[in-house]
Amino acid sequence: FLSLGTPGVGKTTLGKELASRAGMTYVNVGDMAKEGELYEGFDEEYDCPILDEDRVIDELEDKMSEGGVIVDYHGCDFFPERWFHIVFVLRTENSFLYDRLESRGYKGKKLQDNIQCEIFQTLYEEAMLSYRKEIVHQLPSNTPEDLERNLDQIMQWIEQWMKDNN
Repeated sequence: FLSLGTPGVGKTTLGKELASRAGMTYVNVGDMAKEGELYEGFDEEYDCPILDEDRVIDELEDKMSEGGVIVDYHGCDFFPERWFHIVFVLRTENSFLYDRLESRGYKGKKLQDNIQCEIFQTLYEEAMLSYRKEIVHQLPSNTPEDLERNLDQIMQWIEQWMKDNN
């Protein structure tokens, strides 16, 4: 299960809450990379480390084969397709997103590029190219009500999937 979206759309909030409700394992790829120093350099322009995708895959492989894992990251084109039964791309209106990113200290090019990424649906397009179209779903993530609705919807999906696959 993959939770995708531009930074600031609510992936972490959704993923952690879902893991606790569904009894699943939550993995934030950014945090995992930080803890294991799974980097292959530093991007001066964006002022952030560059993920070593191969090491991330190696690190996650065993956990993913057990199943019941929620993976939270902003990119997806390097994850093996077999890992995910469903992919959720969270979408946030720019006014909300701008405020959230600004409050995280994003500025200049980093702020603008993340807003552009959301405007042009870059991550949704990436997901549609990386996975079977029928498993990729967009969810609005603007308000606390959206979060609750998304959690309810995903829990229903999980319950149905368990029925169909056990």
